[in-house]
Amino acid sequence: MEQKVLENFLEFEGKTAVVTGACGGIGSAIVRKLCKNGARVACVDREEGDSFKEFAESTAMFSADVSDEESVKETIEQIKKRFGQIDILINAAGVGGMCARTEEYVFSDFKRIYEINVFGTFLMMKYVLPVMQKQQKGAIVNFGSVSGQRGYPYEIGYGSSKWAVIGMTKNAACENGKNGVRINSVSPGWVDTNMMKKTIKGYRSVVKNDCMENVNLGPMERPAKAEEIAHAVLFLCSDKASYLNGTDILVDGGKTLE
Repeated sequence: MEQKVLENFLEFEGKTAVVTGACGGIGSAIVRKLCKNGARVACVDREEGDSFKEFAESTAMFSADVSDEESVKETIEQIKKRFGQIDILINAAGVGGMCARTEEYVFSDFKRIYEINVFGTFLMMKYVLPVMQKQQKGAIVNFGSVSGQRGYPYEIGYGSSKWAVIGMTKNAACENGKNGVRINSVSPGWVDTNMMKKTIKGYRSVVKNDCMENVNLGPMERPAKAEEIAHAVLFLCSDKASYLNGTDILVDGGKTLE
């Protein structure tokens, strides 16, 4: 009964949402929540998949590299032709990259993190914002991280990229406050996804003894489920968050309290 009430709390009937990184752990959870709440979803990922067959009538897959400007531009045009509007943009595409001390970090890996996490978020906003501005309405949610709020060892690439995303969110929110377009970000802590597993593996390659000392789960003593992050994202996209603009919502189970 509680789950049914939760699913019907946010309603997106008749709205079109674009979700990048749609086939990832958090991205796919967001897509499913949007579909269950009535949205039509343009699922954007580097590889087309069949993850959302159960929502075939309300989803469409678009293969795109968010770090490539022409790919982004062409994909947004395809989405506009298919759905006629874009009400929501969720930039969930992201990579964690390698774990290493600053002086040992490989520059090409550092650049690739920025190409996807920072430039990809920028390009999606660049080409979706004119659509929303014309409509005089829209909601954009970007992905920061607790790593983009505090310094953590061995994450100079990922952490600094998330600082940049949070900053871009605030810049764009200042520019669009008067035209009906709201722009916010979500900063998760540890989330039980493949990225978490890869990050812990990366820590082990740097810290030979006990890498788990670098994994603080916070007072709740567990990582988030992807669905728990999705709930926060959907709230920011909804009319319930109509006066939230330029904010970063921390969804970390209290991790940053310790």
